[in-house]
Amino acid sequence: MGTAFRPARTSPASWDAFANVDAFVDAVLAELTAMAVDGTRSARSGPKPPLTGTALRRAIMAIWCVCFCGMQWRAIGLLCDIAFGTLYTLFARWTRLGLWRRLLDRLILAWRQACGDKPVSSAVIVDSRSCQSAPTCFTRGFDGGKKIKGIKIHLAVDKYGFPLAINVSPANRHDSRGIVPVLHQLAGRGFKGTALGDLSYRGQRLSKAGKALGITIQPSAGGHDGTFIPQGIRWVVERSLGWVSRYRRLNIIFERTEAHLVAFIEIAFISILSRRLVRLATQEISA
Repeated sequence: MGTAFRPARTSPASWDAFANVDAFVDAVLAELTAMAVDGTRSARSGPKPPLTGTALRRAIMAIWCVCFCGMQWRAIGLLCDIAFGTLYTLFARWTRLGLWRRLLDRLILAWRQACGDKPVSSAVIVDSRSCQSAPTCFTRGFDGGKKIKGIKIHLAVDKYGFPLAINVSPANRHDSRGIVPVLHQLAGRGFKGTALGDLSYRGQRLSKAGKALGITIQPSAGGHDGTFIPQGIRWVVERSLGWVSRYRRLNIIFERTEAHLVAFIEIAFISILSRRLVRLATQEISA
């Protein structure tokens, strides 16, 4: 499972999330249009007309700023001159309609095609990250190993580091238990293959649960004496968790529902992917 892969060609540049915010906004607008066409997104009913044009672009950018900058809804509402209740309602409604997961799936597929890879991954890499949470968060637990009181994010990513399944749990839940909902999500998406992970995913109970879903759990040591040692493609999930840490809303968790936390994780990866795809398209045009 440690074979090399050819990533899509992108120019080396310093990491700047603000460089292509318009790419994120354009991607969300395109997905909203597609959802309206296929009937997934019904017209909103209410006394106030829905946001359109420039106001809608500002609202989408404001949601991105909440994720990346860690701003409060009230603060970003004042800055963009849109009532914070309107912004939060938009975010909650789009989350309920599955906008973020649908858009992320489309971008992952586009990236895999740009890399000349198959649409369906044959292997995934799983890992978790414990994050501190506020007392108002939907749940809390104490991770004794990392001395963190909060929640734990469980990811299953492809070899490019983009998430195919996400789950969140209290930080005191062991990785071998927290990853089970992720395996069910993968199975629901039709994944049949190998899940690579560290030694936290050992055990007959998890192995049997994986086999029942058609997924083979393959744990292996990822380090020695506290030193991380890259093994095959196992390292890509560590990079994905590093990407997530750059988005401040995902460093200290304030969300009161699991769905909203998962939505912000998806928004972070949508931001990364949309920026990469725009940069790739620009290179192809100039070539």
